[in-house]
Amino acid sequence: MDLQDDERLDYLLAEELRIIQSPSVFSFSLDAVLLAKFTYVPIKKGAIVDLCSGNGVIPLFLSARTQAKIIGVELQQRLADMATRSVDYNELQDQITILEGDVKTIPTHLGFEKFDVVTCNPPYFPAHEASNKNLKEHLAIARHELHLTLDEAVLSASQLLKQGGKAAFVHRPGRLLDIVTAMRANRLEPKRIRFVYPKEGKEANTLLIEGIKDGKPDLKILPPLYVYDEHGEYTEEVREMLYGKN
Repeated sequence: MDLQDDERLDYLLAEELRIIQSPSVFSFSLDAVLLAKFTYVPIKKGAIVDLCSGNGVIPLFLSARTQAKIIGVELQQRLADMATRSVDYNELQDQITILEGDVKTIPTHLGFEKFDVVTCNPPYFPAHEASNKNLKEHLAIARHELHLTLDEAVLSASQLLKQGGKAAFVHRPGRLLDIVTAMRANRLEPKRIRFVYPKEGKEANTLLIEGIKDGKPDLKILPPLYVYDEHGEYTEEVREMLYGKN
C-alpha cells in the first residue's frame, strides 16, 4: 500500500477493515458511521449507491452488513482515489466499485430506477457562508454546497431508486423542513427519522432520515441516540457502532 503525503491507514474496528485517511484532505466523521448503521440494506441481493462517498467509508461499512453490490460516487479525484485504494486493500473489488463522477449527472451514467438503496452524506452548509473560505479545497467541497445542493442530491437519489427503494440521508436538524420538502417533491416519502444528541440535555446536532420511493405517508420518529454519557464517554450504542460488540 503506497500512502501519499500525510495519508494514514486507520482501522474500522467493528468491521475489521482498514481505510485511508488524511487530515488535510479528508477523514470521515461520526456522521458517516451513524448513517451507515441507520440505513436499511438487503442482506444478500440488491444494488446500492452511496452518493458523496468521500474516501469510501460508507461503502466499506455497508459491505460488512450486506452481500449486495455497492457503488460509491465521489466528485473529487483525490478522494475517489483514496476510496479505490481502500477498497483494493480490503480486497472488496468484487463487491464495491468507486466512481469519480458528479452526483447531479450520475443517474444518466448508472441508469434510472435501477437501485434498491441510496445513501448520501451531502454537504451541509450553504456555499455563501464565509467559513468555506477558511477551508482547503477538498474540505470546502465536502462540507459546503459549492458543487451540490441538498435539492440536487435528493433528486439524484430519487432518479436512481426503483419504486419502493429506500434513500437515507444524514444532515443537520436545522435543515429538517428543507430535506422533507425536497424528498416529497421527488417521490421520496419520509418513513423514519432519528435525532442524534451530543448528550442528554443538549440540542440535537444530527438528523438521520430514510424515505421510500412512492411510499405511503407513515412517519416514525425513532428513539433519540445519545453520543456521550454523563461521564463524557461514548454511550454503549455508539461504542458498539465504532468498536463492535466485543
